[in-house]
Amino acid sequence: MTPLDPDILAFYNLGHEQQRLADPRRSIEYLRTMDILTRHLPPAPATVLDIGGGPGRYALPLAAAGYQVTLLDPVPLHVQQATDASRTAEQPLAAAHLGDARTLPHPDGAFDAVLLLGPLYHLPDPDDRHRALTEAARVLRPGGLTVAAGCSRYYTAWEMLAAGKLDLPGALETVTGHLSTGRHHNPHGDPRLWTTAYFHDPHELAAEAAAAGLTVRTLLPVEGPAKLIPGIGAMLQNHQRREEILHLLRLLEDRPGALGTTEHVLVVAARQGHS
Repeated sequence: MTPLDPDILAFYNLGHEQQRLADPRRSIEYLRTMDILTRHLPPAPATVLDIGGGPGRYALPLAAAGYQVTLLDPVPLHVQQATDASRTAEQPLAAAHLGDARTLPHPDGAFDAVLLLGPLYHLPDPDDRHRALTEAARVLRPGGLTVAAGCSRYYTAWEMLAAGKLDLPGALETVTGHLSTGRHHNPHGDPRLWTTAYFHDPHELAAEAAAAGLTVRTLLPVEGPAKLIPGIGAMLQNHQRREEILHLLRLLEDRPGALGTTEHVLVVAARQGHS
């Protein structure tokens, strides 16, 4: 396995990822991603490879829904957390193991669907992102589906401003770098400024999927600007208001301007051929 960037490993060894999407404000990322997956994945019991699946935030609910999910992650802590959670789950994961998105240990055509909901934005080098997408395409069966996430470079300025982070040392220069190059480096190791990453132009993400031999079906915003709304966490804990927010985001997801106001973007793409 190719060694993980030590700054990325150090950040995720802090253990924050396991509870990140349980934060009420951040839960819109999880809710929308699951909504999109539910509408686009082949029906259960399809086989799913969750690359960079972390502690299993998506893998475990998909397994509970009847999917046969294999989780792969380069962070040992994440694999252990996913394994521990799987042991007590009514529907466990098919497997959880260490691995790198760029060199998958699986045979060609092994899965009905492949998720890349984190690896691409931790691969600043375009050749590494191409390898990850090419590997995802390789392990898909013909006609199988990939869902890959990118972070939008056009959102971070507003998130930093809303969260009061622009006053942190190096923050303004970091955001300026996002807009010019897409590359993110945490200048002083402050975990509030995340870790080594790459921020896509949304259409660049689709182009990278196509360059890996995948047929792009759609390009979707995840949260839109919802996280910036004051009180969004409380709204999402109210069932009726949560459903209203998700309904509005579905109505907006195919509007071109929506891609410029979202933190995460998902490309849904298929391997050519028929099963």
